[in-house]
Amino acid sequence: MRAATHGDVVVAARALLGLPPSHWNGEVVRWLQLADWADRFRKRTGRVHPFWGNGTLMSAVMALRGPAGGEPALSDPAYLEAFATVIEALVLRCPARKRGASLPVSPATPI
Repeated sequence: MRAATHGDVVVAARALLGLPPSHWNGEVVRWLQLADWADRFRKRTGRVHPFWGNGTLMSAVMALRGPAGGEPALSDPAYLEAFATVIEALVLRCPARKRGASLPVSPATPI
């Protein structure tokens, strides 16, 4: 999967709001896997995957869920929970055995 950006997290969190919270973790894991497969396809063929996009989380989510509405305010508890679910899934993808390993986040994105 390509490095995640703030936009990837926002799109995924917005998409989660259209699903029951009990499905959130499973859907995020699935989206991350599809983004990874799409990125492998892109690297191998030089083309965007026809169903899952260019290897970003955003493209995988939008291919499966379509565009969501505007971004909710950060004061919206459901949106914060969805945002946290996506962040947690990204953190869990990091190899735990590598102490000090960076998160799968774009180095150009300030934290």
